[in-house]
Amino acid sequence: MDSEKADKEMLLDIKDLVVSVDNKEILHKVSLSIPYGETQVIFGPNGGGKTTLLMTIMGFPRYQVASGKIIFKGKDVTVMSVDERARLGIGIMFQRPPVVRGVKTRDMVAACLKKDNGEELIAELAGKANMTDFLSRDINHGFSGGEIKRSELLQLSAQSPNLVLLDEPESGVDLENISLIGSLINSLLGKVHPIRERTNSGLVITHTGHILNYINARTGYVMFEGKIICEGEPLDMLNTIKEKGYRECVKCLRK
Repeated sequence: MDSEKADKEMLLDIKDLVVSVDNKEILHKVSLSIPYGETQVIFGPNGGGKTTLLMTIMGFPRYQVASGKIIFKGKDVTVMSVDERARLGIGIMFQRPPVVRGVKTRDMVAACLKKDNGEELIAELAGKANMTDFLSRDINHGFSGGEIKRSELLQLSAQSPNLVLLDEPESGVDLENISLIGSLINSLLGKVHPIRERTNSGLVITHTGHILNYINARTGYVMFEGKIICEGEPLDMLNTIKEKGYRECVKCLRK
């Protein structure tokens, strides 16, 4: 076991996080902890604060932390910049990443690598993501939904973060691509190893829950109106949401 992992039980520890966007408070004292090697999932209706939470963990400046702390690998990263957090080992896959004209996918993957002279590794990673033919194309330009997701995961694979933030990885993905995307995510999270030996963790937003057929998440949360209102076993939570909707979660909150 990695000595850093042994010394610190939690990879990510969020404490009473209050976040505003454009002077409007979106997150209200959100707290959660992710141990090393564990994948967690967030459910919730649109506008509930899920994406805001991921963007705040990543450090995008539009998301202003009014109070609370974000502790990553035992370090307070609350006021760190995006690039500082990326270098520490936090990576994100966006729900709707932008098209970047004039920048080739190969160049972005090369920039994400932590080593020089990585052409052989770029080719290997692109092959696994079925993105070899896209390396010479502008980032996301003319890509399908599944191709965009695979491009994002290719870049994350090159970065090799310890904490993987995934915003609706199954969104816009057809059945042909979802299995490959699940495999790429599992590779990023080190799922081939027993959980006690894993050092990478994931936090996944999902609406449909389809991704849970391909990745094993241990803990689930429901976010509603900027608060985490319940926690439990992800598949049990998903079944309850499908059957009764989020009103059942709100009902539990009001008890």
